[in-house]
This record gives sequence, C-alpha cells and structure tokens, in this order.
Amino acid sequence: MSVQAIRQAGISTQAQPDPRASMAWRLDPWLLIPAVSLLMLGLVMVGSASISISDQKTGQPFYLLIRQAVYVGLGLGLAWGVWRLPMRLWQAAGPYLILGSVLLLLLLFVPGLGREVNGSLRWLALGPVNLQVAELVKLFVVIYLAGYLVRHNEAVRTEAGGFLRPLALMVLLSMLLLLQPDFGTVAVMMATAMGMMWLGGARLWQFLMLGAGMVAMLALLAVAAPYRMARLTTFLNPWADPFNSGFQLTQALIAFGRGEWLGVGLGSSVQKLFYLPEAHTDFLFAVMAEELGLLVAVLVIGLFLTIVLRALMIGQRAEKQDRPFMAYVAYGLGIWIGLQAFTNIGVNMGVLPTKGLTLPLMSYGGSSMMVMCIAIALLLRIEYETRTGLTHKKPTAGRKRQGRAHGG
Repeated sequence: MSVQAIRQAGISTQAQPDPRASMAWRLDPWLLIPAVSLLMLGLVMVGSASISISDQKTGQPFYLLIRQAVYVGLGLGLAWGVWRLPMRLWQAAGPYLILGSVLLLLLLFVPGLGREVNGSLRWLALGPVNLQVAELVKLFVVIYLAGYLVRHNEAVRTEAGGFLRPLALMVLLSMLLLLQPDFGTVAVMMATAMGMMWLGGARLWQFLMLGAGMVAMLALLAVAAPYRMARLTTFLNPWADPFNSGFQLTQALIAFGRGEWLGVGLGSSVQKLFYLPEAHTDFLFAVMAEELGLLVAVLVIGLFLTIVLRALMIGQRAEKQDRPFMAYVAYGLGIWIGLQAFTNIGVNMGVLPTKGLTLPLMSYGGSSMMVMCIAIALLLRIEYETRTGLTHKKPTAGRKRQGRAHGG
C-alpha cells in the first residue's frame, strides 16, 4: 500500500507517542508536591526569621535569605543529577561511601580543615564553602546499610555476627561524631540503622540487647558531660530556670503561645528579635508557628507525614518487585526524614531535650538542604524505576530474600 493510499484511508504515517513513555517522566506528585511545598515555605520563613540577625551581622537584611536561595538552587541541581543516576550505581558505591564518611569525619580534626562554631567541630572548611560532614554521613549510612542487608540478609536473620558487624561500624562513626560533639546526629543515625536492620529481618532479642546497651551508653554520656545532663532534665520544666538553662525552650513556648490559631502575621514575630536563639535554624518551626499560627504548623506536620508514608509505600512496592536495595534505601530515607523532623518539632514544642538538628527541607543551612534534596531525589528515582520497570533483573533461581515485611 502506497503512502498516498494510507493517507487517503486516514491512517497517519507519523509514529504515535507511547503513553508509557510520557508516564515514565512524570515525577511522583505525592512525594514531589509536599517536598517542594516545604522547600518554598522554608525559604519564606528563613527570610523572615533571619532578617534581624542578617542586618546586625552584615548590614544586609536579606543576606541569609539570599544564601539560602542559593543553597536551594544548588540542592535542586544536585537532585536533578542524582535522579538521572540508576540505583545500581549507588548500590555499588555503598562501601566506598561509608569509607568516605570515616575519612571526612577524621579530616575534621586536622588543624586548618575543621571549623569550630559555638563549641562544636562539625564543619569542614573547603575554601569559601563549609561542609557539615554529619549530614553526608547520615545519607551514606542509609545507602551502605541497604547494600549490606542485600549482601548479608541470611546472616542478619540467623547469625549474631551478621547483625553486629554493621553496628560496630555505626559505633565507630558515633564515636567520631560524639567527639565533635554531635549527640543529635548519633541518636538519629543509630535509630535509623536499627529500623533498617529490623526491616531486614533481625531478631527481637538482638534489638533488646542493643537497646539496653544504648540506654546504658546514653546514661554514661549524660553523666560524663554536665551540659548534656542539663539538656536532658531542663526540658521537663524549663520555667524553673527561664533565663539560663531553660531560656531556649521558654522562648520557643512563648512563640507558640503568641501564634495561637492563625498567627500574628508573616514578619511580625517578636521572638526572632534576638529572644529566641538560632531562630532561622534549630527553632525555625517555633517562629513559623508564631507568625503563621497553629493551622500552618499542623499543615507542615502533615506534609512531613505524607513524605514519610510515601517513602514507606515506595519501599513496599520495590520489595514486592524483588528490588531489596531500593526497598531498604526507601525505608531508611523515610525513617531518617521522619525521625529528624519529629525530633526538631519535638524540641521546638518542649517535649524533647534540645538537640542541634535542623528541620529537613526548611531550616537554614547549605549542607542539610543539599543532602535532603538528594534524599528526595533518590526516593523519586526509586519510584520511577519501580513504576517503569527500568533496569529490573529477575531474581536468580533459588535466591529468595526474606525480610521483616515478608515475615522472615
């Protein structure tokens, strides 16, 4: 049949678009919309919360806002690059990433490289850029543990050594983090690791023994450092010493009280005017509650909950397709984001001891912002690969993974 005859018959000679191809490029809206909403709201709140301190230190009211906008732009650029990388590359890079974590933590103690701020040695000076190593460590731990659980799943489920070997590495990282000191990162990292090991099929008695050991270690650390003991006890009654040890929490609670349901208005916070320390970082949530009210604060909690639940659903889908590495990465990222958001909000509301943890995707900070953008990009990539069947290989004969979700 000639082309002219085909045209006369009403049949197009142009290739029809594949509907699956167009769907393949659609990013998961249940993950993308909450993440972008938190990014944009966080940028607005950083601008509002930092205007006084920016003006005092630099004479430019929007200095920190401009820097945060640059961090967001860099984070989105990194996210785009990470989204284009197949997950098999991250699986192969896991051991190298955890080795890099140890080396980066050691570099902090090299004179001239480590930068101390407010008594904490957490930043690596790289020319004009300061890298907070702990943020990368949390991400690399998730990737490494996911690969370990794939390679040694049988040993994790049946042998004590399979459970203890990665935790010994976690203890090494924790010791290096505590030397900074960074107690909050240690707590989130260890809790995330334990959650991933549980989902990987580790036994209950192992967790009970590890939990008892962690409680004993935390008690020893609290007793050894008076400031830690003060933090662990002050939040129970911050009004007992509102001008010293309880100052941060009392000011945060005042911010929540002033905000009521609808807030005092964007930019109208009083607590950010040098009353509430670290208003644009650790206590951004309190300033937001003061200016925008309880309703927006609840909305933010709902957005974080949506991201966490979506991450777990993505992990479950990957597990059903027998993609264990992707499943564990999704589970780990969901646990990590949820724990860090819960801890930061709990500290702001006075229900948890004060920790130096930022609010994911919202608080001021370049390292935290860029790493969180990478984490969201990894979740989007996992969702994309599981939805389209990209780079999927069927399991070899006789190989069957048994994790907690499969009842193993």
